[in-house]
Amino acid sequence: MKNNIPFVIAIDGPAGSGKGTIAKKISTKLNYHYLDSGAIYRVIAYAAKKKNINTESIEELINLVKHLKIEFFENNEWLNGNKVSEFIRVESIGKLASQIAIHDKLRTLLLEYQRSFCKPPGLVAEGRDMASVVFPNANLKIYLSASVDERAKRRYKQLISKGNDVNLSDLAHEIKLRDKRDKDREVSPLVIVKEAYVIETDNLNETETVNKILSLFDKEKRC
Repeated sequence: MKNNIPFVIAIDGPAGSGKGTIAKKISTKLNYHYLDSGAIYRVIAYAAKKKNINTESIEELINLVKHLKIEFFENNEWLNGNKVSEFIRVESIGKLASQIAIHDKLRTLLLEYQRSFCKPPGLVAEGRDMASVVFPNANLKIYLSASVDERAKRRYKQLISKGNDVNLSDLAHEIKLRDKRDKDREVSPLVIVKEAYVIETDNLNETETVNKILSLFDKEKRC
Protein backbone atom coordinates (compact mmCIF):
# COMPACT_ATOMS: atom_id res chain seq x y z
CA MET A 1 0.00 0.00 0.00
CA LYS A 2 1.05 3.61 -0.50
CA ASN A 3 2.51 5.22 2.58
CA ASN A 4 -0.34 7.74 2.88
CA ILE A 5 -3.09 5.11 2.74
CA PRO A 6 -3.59 3.21 6.02
CA PHE A 7 -3.64 -0.58 5.79
CA VAL A 8 -6.63 -1.88 7.75
CA ILE A 9 -6.84 -5.28 9.44
CA ALA A 10 -10.41 -5.96 10.60
CA ILE A 11 -10.83 -8.76 13.14
CA ASP A 12 -14.30 -9.95 14.10
CA GLY A 13 -15.45 -12.78 16.31
CA PRO A 14 -17.71 -13.81 19.19
CA ALA A 15 -17.14 -12.99 22.85
CA GLY A 16 -14.10 -14.72 24.30
CA SER A 17 -12.53 -15.70 20.99
CA GLY A 18 -9.33 -13.90 21.95
CA LYS A 19 -9.58 -11.19 19.32
CA GLY A 20 -8.72 -8.40 21.77
CA THR A 21 -5.43 -9.87 22.90
CA ILE A 22 -4.53 -10.99 19.38
CA ALA A 23 -5.38 -7.63 17.79
CA LYS A 24 -3.38 -5.73 20.40
CA LYS A 25 -0.30 -7.92 19.84
CA ILE A 26 -0.52 -7.54 16.07
CA SER A 27 -0.87 -3.77 16.31
CA THR A 28 2.21 -3.67 18.54
CA LYS A 29 4.27 -5.82 16.17
CA LEU A 30 3.28 -3.73 13.15
CA ASN A 31 3.34 -0.41 15.02
CA TYR A 32 -0.25 0.15 13.85
CA HIS A 33 -3.05 1.99 15.60
CA TYR A 34 -5.50 -0.16 17.56
CA LEU A 35 -9.27 -0.01 17.93
CA ASP A 36 -11.13 -2.09 20.51
CA SER A 37 -14.71 -1.34 19.48
CA GLY A 38 -16.14 -3.47 22.27
CA ALA A 39 -14.41 -1.29 24.84
CA ILE A 40 -16.30 1.73 23.51
CA TYR A 41 -19.61 0.05 24.32
CA ARG A 42 -18.27 -1.10 27.68
CA VAL A 43 -17.33 2.48 28.61
CA ILE A 44 -20.79 3.68 27.56
CA ALA A 45 -22.40 0.88 29.58
CA TYR A 46 -20.30 1.82 32.61
CA ALA A 47 -21.28 5.49 32.28
CA ALA A 48 -24.95 4.57 31.80
CA LYS A 49 -24.92 2.37 34.90
CA LYS A 50 -23.42 5.17 37.00
CA LYS A 51 -26.26 7.45 35.90
CA ASN A 52 -28.92 4.73 36.27
CA ILE A 53 -29.84 4.88 32.57
CA ASN A 54 -31.77 1.86 31.32
CA THR A 55 -30.16 0.02 28.39
CA GLU A 56 -33.43 0.32 26.46
CA SER A 57 -33.62 4.12 26.85
CA ILE A 58 -32.07 4.91 23.49
CA GLU A 59 -32.59 8.70 23.57
CA GLU A 60 -31.04 8.95 27.04
CA LEU A 61 -28.12 6.82 25.88
CA ILE A 62 -27.55 8.99 22.81
CA ASN A 63 -27.65 12.14 24.90
CA LEU A 64 -25.21 10.54 27.33
CA VAL A 65 -22.76 9.59 24.57
CA LYS A 66 -22.77 13.13 23.18
CA HIS A 67 -21.36 14.34 26.50
CA LEU A 68 -18.77 11.62 27.02
CA LYS A 69 -15.08 11.92 26.25
CA ILE A 70 -13.81 8.40 25.55
CA GLU A 71 -10.09 7.99 24.95
CA PHE A 72 -7.63 5.13 24.51
CA PHE A 73 -3.97 5.51 25.40
CA GLU A 74 -1.29 3.78 27.46
CA ASN A 75 -3.20 0.52 26.79
CA ASN A 76 -6.07 1.76 28.93
CA GLU A 77 -9.56 3.15 28.50
CA TRP A 78 -10.33 6.63 29.80
CA LEU A 79 -13.69 8.29 30.45
CA ASN A 80 -13.80 12.06 30.90
CA GLY A 81 -10.15 12.05 31.96
CA ASN A 82 -10.44 9.12 34.37
CA LYS A 83 -8.97 5.67 33.77
CA VAL A 84 -11.79 3.11 33.83
CA SER A 85 -10.09 -0.02 32.47
CA GLU A 86 -10.56 -2.15 35.58
CA PHE A 87 -14.19 -1.12 35.99
CA ILE A 88 -15.35 -1.95 32.45
CA ARG A 89 -13.84 -5.44 32.27
CA VAL A 90 -16.25 -7.11 34.69
CA GLU A 91 -18.95 -9.48 33.47
CA SER A 92 -21.85 -7.24 34.49
CA ILE A 93 -20.59 -4.37 32.32
CA GLY A 94 -19.94 -6.75 29.41
CA LYS A 95 -23.56 -7.90 29.62
CA LEU A 96 -24.86 -4.31 29.64
CA ALA A 97 -22.59 -3.40 26.73
CA SER A 98 -24.05 -6.25 24.68
CA GLN A 99 -27.56 -4.96 25.40
CA ILE A 100 -26.64 -1.38 24.47
CA ALA A 101 -24.93 -2.43 21.23
CA ILE A 102 -28.22 -3.49 19.62
CA HIS A 103 -29.40 0.11 19.12
CA ASP A 104 -29.15 1.30 15.49
CA LYS A 105 -29.07 5.03 16.31
CA LEU A 106 -26.28 4.56 18.81
CA ARG A 107 -24.15 2.44 16.46
CA THR A 108 -24.60 5.01 13.68
CA LEU A 109 -23.57 7.79 16.05
CA LEU A 110 -20.34 5.93 16.87
CA LEU A 111 -19.35 5.11 13.28
CA GLU A 112 -17.45 8.33 12.63
CA TYR A 113 -15.63 8.06 15.94
CA GLN A 114 -14.54 4.49 15.22
CA ARG A 115 -13.37 5.37 11.71
CA SER A 116 -11.29 8.22 13.11
CA PHE A 117 -8.84 5.58 14.39
CA CYS A 118 -7.87 4.78 10.79
CA LYS A 119 -4.58 6.67 10.42
CA PRO A 120 -1.23 5.94 8.73
CA PRO A 121 0.56 3.64 8.72
CA GLY A 122 -2.36 1.35 9.52
CA LEU A 123 -5.03 0.11 11.91
CA VAL A 124 -5.93 -3.15 13.61
CA ALA A 125 -9.63 -2.98 14.50
CA GLU A 126 -11.47 -5.67 16.41
CA GLY A 127 -15.10 -6.18 17.31
CA ARG A 128 -18.31 -7.69 15.95
CA ASP A 129 -18.90 -5.65 12.78
CA MET A 130 -15.48 -4.30 11.82
CA ALA A 131 -15.32 -6.11 8.47
CA SER A 132 -19.02 -5.90 7.65
CA VAL A 133 -19.94 -2.33 8.62
CA VAL A 134 -17.24 -0.13 10.12
CA PHE A 135 -14.41 -0.97 7.70
CA PRO A 136 -16.06 -2.84 4.79
CA ASN A 137 -13.06 -2.03 2.58
CA ALA A 138 -10.48 -3.38 5.02
CA ASN A 139 -7.40 -4.83 3.33
CA LEU A 140 -7.40 -7.96 5.51
CA LYS A 141 -10.50 -9.43 7.14
CA ILE A 142 -10.23 -12.04 9.87
CA TYR A 143 -12.92 -13.97 11.74
CA LEU A 144 -11.62 -15.54 14.95
CA SER A 145 -13.69 -18.34 16.40
CA ALA A 146 -13.59 -20.92 19.18
CA SER A 147 -16.07 -23.27 20.81
CA VAL A 148 -18.25 -22.04 23.68
CA ASP A 149 -16.50 -24.40 26.11
CA GLU A 150 -13.05 -23.15 25.11
CA ARG A 151 -14.08 -19.51 25.34
CA ALA A 152 -15.64 -20.08 28.76
CA LYS A 153 -12.45 -21.77 30.02
CA ARG A 154 -10.31 -18.87 28.82
CA ARG A 155 -12.57 -16.31 30.45
CA TYR A 156 -12.69 -18.37 33.65
CA LYS A 157 -8.89 -18.47 33.90
CA GLN A 158 -8.68 -14.75 33.19
CA LEU A 159 -11.20 -13.81 35.88
CA ILE A 160 -9.84 -16.24 38.47
CA SER A 161 -6.34 -14.82 37.97
CA LYS A 162 -7.75 -11.41 38.91
CA GLY A 163 -9.31 -12.75 42.10
CA ASN A 164 -12.90 -12.90 40.86
CA ASP A 165 -15.29 -15.54 42.17
CA VAL A 166 -16.86 -17.03 39.03
CA ASN A 167 -18.59 -20.21 37.94
CA LEU A 168 -17.52 -21.93 34.71
CA SER A 169 -21.00 -23.15 33.74
CA ASP A 170 -22.45 -19.68 34.37
CA LEU A 171 -19.80 -18.18 32.10
CA ALA A 172 -20.59 -20.67 29.34
CA HIS A 173 -24.30 -19.85 29.64
CA GLU A 174 -23.65 -16.11 29.45
CA ILE A 175 -21.41 -16.57 26.39
CA LYS A 176 -24.20 -18.50 24.64
CA LEU A 177 -26.64 -15.69 25.40
CA ARG A 178 -24.21 -13.04 24.12
CA ASP A 179 -23.62 -15.06 20.95
CA LYS A 180 -27.37 -15.17 20.34
CA ARG A 181 -27.76 -11.43 20.95
CA ASP A 182 -24.83 -10.59 18.68
CA LYS A 183 -25.92 -12.87 15.83
CA ASP A 184 -29.66 -12.24 15.99
CA ARG A 185 -29.72 -8.46 16.40
CA GLU A 186 -31.21 -6.56 13.47
CA VAL A 187 -28.43 -3.97 13.33
CA SER A 188 -24.84 -4.92 12.48
CA PRO A 189 -25.13 -8.58 13.53
CA LEU A 190 -22.05 -10.72 13.99
CA VAL A 191 -21.46 -12.33 10.59
CA ILE A 192 -18.64 -13.92 8.65
CA VAL A 193 -18.12 -11.82 5.53
CA LYS A 194 -17.22 -13.74 2.40
CA GLU A 195 -13.75 -12.14 2.14
CA ALA A 196 -12.77 -13.12 5.69
CA TYR A 197 -10.20 -15.71 6.64
CA VAL A 198 -11.81 -17.88 9.34
CA ILE A 199 -9.38 -19.00 12.04
CA GLU A 200 -10.48 -21.56 14.63
CA THR A 201 -8.41 -21.02 17.77
CA ASP A 202 -9.41 -23.95 19.98
CA ASN A 203 -6.09 -25.68 19.30
CA LEU A 204 -3.97 -22.58 18.72
CA ASN A 205 -2.13 -20.56 21.35
CA GLU A 206 -1.82 -16.78 21.12
CA THR A 207 1.57 -16.85 19.40
CA GLU A 208 0.38 -19.33 16.77
CA THR A 209 -2.71 -17.26 16.07
CA VAL A 210 -0.71 -14.03 15.80
CA ASN A 211 1.79 -15.66 13.44
CA LYS A 212 -1.00 -17.03 11.26
CA ILE A 213 -2.54 -13.57 10.87
CA LEU A 214 0.85 -11.96 10.23
CA SER A 215 1.44 -14.51 7.49
CA LEU A 216 -1.87 -13.50 5.88
CA PHE A 217 -0.88 -9.86 6.32
CA ASP A 218 2.38 -10.43 4.45
CA LYS A 219 0.44 -12.19 1.71
CA GLU A 220 -2.01 -9.30 1.31
CA LYS A 221 0.76 -6.70 1.37
CA ARG A 222 2.45 -8.45 -1.57
CA CYS A 223 -0.74 -8.30 -3.67
